[in-house]
Amino acid sequence: MSGLLIALGSIALFLVAYHLYGRFIGNRVLGLDRERKTPACEINDGVDYVPTRPAVLFGHHFASIAGLGPIVGPAIAVVWGWLPALLWVVFGSILIGAVHDFAVLGISIRHGGRTIGDIAADVMGGRARILFMLIILFAIVLAMGVFVLVIKDLFSYYGNDVAARAYPEAVVPSLGLIIVATAIGWLLRKRGLPFGPTIAVGVVLMFSLLFAGIQFPLFIEFKQFWVYLLLGYAFCASVLPVWLMLQPRDFLSSFNLYAMLLVLVAALAVAQPVISAPALNTAAMANPEAGLPALVPFLFITVACGAVSGFHCMVSSGTSSKQIRSETDARVIGYGGMLTEGFLAVLVIVACTAGYSAIEWGGRYAGWLGDAGIGIKIGAFVDGAANIAGSLGIPAVVGKTFFSVTIVAFALTTLDTGTRLTRYTVEELAKVLRLPAFFSNRYTASAIAVLMIGYFALMDLGGKPAGLALWKLFGTSNQLLAGIALLVATIYFFKQKRPTWVTFLPMLFMLVITTWALGASLQGWADAGFEQNMPLIVVGVAILLLLAWLAVEAVVGFAIFTKSRRSSEAASSGPKGAEAG
Repeated sequence: MSGLLIALGSIALFLVAYHLYGRFIGNRVLGLDRERKTPACEINDGVDYVPTRPAVLFGHHFASIAGLGPIVGPAIAVVWGWLPALLWVVFGSILIGAVHDFAVLGISIRHGGRTIGDIAADVMGGRARILFMLIILFAIVLAMGVFVLVIKDLFSYYGNDVAARAYPEAVVPSLGLIIVATAIGWLLRKRGLPFGPTIAVGVVLMFSLLFAGIQFPLFIEFKQFWVYLLLGYAFCASVLPVWLMLQPRDFLSSFNLYAMLLVLVAALAVAQPVISAPALNTAAMANPEAGLPALVPFLFITVACGAVSGFHCMVSSGTSSKQIRSETDARVIGYGGMLTEGFLAVLVIVACTAGYSAIEWGGRYAGWLGDAGIGIKIGAFVDGAANIAGSLGIPAVVGKTFFSVTIVAFALTTLDTGTRLTRYTVEELAKVLRLPAFFSNRYTASAIAVLMIGYFALMDLGGKPAGLALWKLFGTSNQLLAGIALLVATIYFFKQKRPTWVTFLPMLFMLVITTWALGASLQGWADAGFEQNMPLIVVGVAILLLLAWLAVEAVVGFAIFTKSRRSSEAASSGPKGAEAG
């Protein structure tokens, strides 16, 4: 199978979906209005509510939702074969992921830029709001903990296998970008420099840092140093105004992404590599020693952000809805952003399956590979993409540095956004639970967020990093969050008398498949050693109980609303009937 054909076919499907299905959702379901004032324009506080150019906001939104998800998930999932991963990414993005992101963004815009957890109180009741926010906390801090773990491995992981090597060349460009972006943000906001030339200088400096990293690779043997440094960065990014670090860093990082997409597509056109991996890896699935979980349901939680991600509902309603300056921009930001992420996931699948010989691929994907799995699978993408990019004359060391820096840029972008979103959630919970004002202070809330993220980033199971076990738990909680957000959207559209099938069917699928996966995971962790896996089991059970409680609240709230609507309709039709008589 041709890797180029897969990429082109995916682009065609995504474009058709954007113009047909995306337009239908925007016009018929959300009823977007270009003339209606958005929260960013109404409030415009210069900190969180900031009207933003669509191109800048798309870069921020896309970089925030993309993160490591569409890279790590597909890079792991091709262990089952390239075909299941590809089908889930393409059709999951079109029918579920993009619908989820777009619907939540549109609903949030109509509710003053409030988060989806806050809106749940209006749709399902006050208790549902608290339950929703607790599930959000679990999902986000799990995700951010995994991302910190992956960055640490990229900077410092050395295993016995050459495939598990670190990429110390990525350190200087990654840290340097933070400094460059902060300077750009200050110059634009405080000095009023022209936007285009200033950004152009920032982009040039960003790519120049790649060569500085190659000349001055930085390796620190104390691996946990990176964890603590990243947690400190996350705290700073959470409390600073969005214009100073978050927006300019995300926008500059988006050029890294666009460059990566362009390089991979061009390299595929030149090299035209053939997929060396099997469409279905039956050998590994039939081998108990490979340790592969069942394809169904675990494929659907392993590939999270590349197909659908609950974390996106927090980006859409937590930051993007506060920055969008026209309702009609929501289609390109919400639906288009997710389809672009889906295309990135497609390219990752191609890089991980067409960048090697069949023998080399079999060595990297012999099985699940336990705690070392994430590092090795990320390395599979970096090395495979660099191999394909070699067809353009790009030296291997430059290619590997470029792709590893892009991964770190994604991870940092999601880390700073995720920490800020966790801060919002902590602040909301503090207000709802009527805790002292100290807890709703942005500095205190950010510190609490960082401590929770740090717990998972530093978690070990039996003296080893949580690795793929933590990714599995993150994927499950993340996908459950997507299902719950779709549930809120479905009830909201029902109350507004708008088409509900658009969100109801995806919601039903996500809740069923992920609850199944969580139950199977809990059983597997208990069988492998209850005491060793107790942190995962406790968190998993807590999420399951919160989900069950939230489902009860949704059913009760829906029943009450339906009864109220019927009574109202009967009352309004009664007098008319009497008059007619």
